[in-house]
Amino acid sequence: MKLGVIGFGNMGSAIAKGFVTKKAMDIKDIGAFDTYKKTMEKAKEDGFNVYNDESDLVKNSDAVLVAVKPIHAKALFEKIAKNLKDKLIISIVAGLESGTIKSWIGSDKRVLRIMPNTPAIVGEGVFALDSDSNALDEEKKTVEDMFSAIGLVEWVEERLFPVVTGLSGGGPAYVAMFIEALADAGVLHGLKRDVAIKMAAKTVLGSATQLLETGIHPAVLKDMVCSPAGTTIEGVKALEDYSFRAGVIEAISAATLKSKK
Repeated sequence: MKLGVIGFGNMGSAIAKGFVTKKAMDIKDIGAFDTYKKTMEKAKEDGFNVYNDESDLVKNSDAVLVAVKPIHAKALFEKIAKNLKDKLIISIVAGLESGTIKSWIGSDKRVLRIMPNTPAIVGEGVFALDSDSNALDEEKKTVEDMFSAIGLVEWVEERLFPVVTGLSGGGPAYVAMFIEALADAGVLHGLKRDVAIKMAAKTVLGSATQLLETGIHPAVLKDMVCSPAGTTIEGVKALEDYSFRAGVIEAISAATLKSKK
């Protein structure tokens, strides 16, 4: 598959570079277009095929990954619509539904919507792929393999994408706040800031890795650390006193509801 990427900013370029680094694709099979000249110069330096026009990129691609800002999406899709016959459109445009895209390019076109998150930049992303997509089965398998190389892939009904937006889309912000709070507490009690941040981040990373690799329930991991009348259970009680879990659930719910508007 030859892939064209329109919008080679942080997310678009991170995904493309991830495919190459993880050997999911050969760099010669990836084309790039962006409206910013410096971005294109950097892409060319990195070895990607650079195009001066969106339509030329589409013509030379089997699939087109659209990674532009929502405000620019309509104009872009209308511009390239006539060149999309037999092409797969992969959209990571935030909040843009497949039905809306098809209203701009034609209902017969194949569209696969994907919701990524920012850890994709370091090859540890979470990607929700639209299980309702009309992409061909072989295309779905190819795209799944590509994105699995740079993170976790889950097939999700498009109607649930607002929940994905609230959970894994916004999740990095909430996790960053938690890490910052852990580090602040460490500093409050005498640790140096850089040491506290590294310890907090690694604790979160290690705990997440343990959950994913062992398959244990989060409650089991919590209980493993909580000794009777110990220090950790005292901290857990303090979190419960301040409605930690309820606050997290409310945050995800608020983001989900906002995404539906």
